[in-house]
Amino acid sequence: VQLQASGGGLVQPGGSLRLSCAVSRRIFSFDAAAWYRQTPGKQRDLVATITTGGSTNYADSVKGRFTISRDNGKNTVYLQMNSLKPEDTAVYYCNARDDYNTYWGRGTQVTVSS
Repeated sequence: VQLQASGGGLVQPGGSLRLSCAVSRRIFSFDAAAWYRQTPGKQRDLVATITTGGSTNYADSVKGRFTISRDNGKNTVYLQMNSLKPEDTAVYYCNARDDYNTYWGRGTQVTVSS
C-alpha cells in the first residue's frame, strides 16, 4: 500500500491550504485514515481522523479550522486547512490503518509565515 501526500507549501497567516493523500488501495477497505504533523525534535502528533463510517475527530488546536474528508471514488483523503497560524508549520503525514497494519505516506511541508 502506498500513500502519497501533496499540497503543502508556503502560506501567509490566515491563509488556506488543502492537502491531498492519494492511496493505492480502495480507502473504504481501511478502518480509518488520518493526518499527523511533526516539527523538528518533536513527536508526530495526530491532527485529524476519519473512519470508514465517516466519523471525524480533531486535535483541539485545529478544531473549527481544519476539515478532514475523503473521496472514495478517487481513493483520496483531504485535509482542508483554513485560518492557518505560524504554529501550524510542520511536515504533514497521512496515515491509513486496517486490521493488520498501519500505513504511512511521505510528508508534505506546510510553512505558515509572513
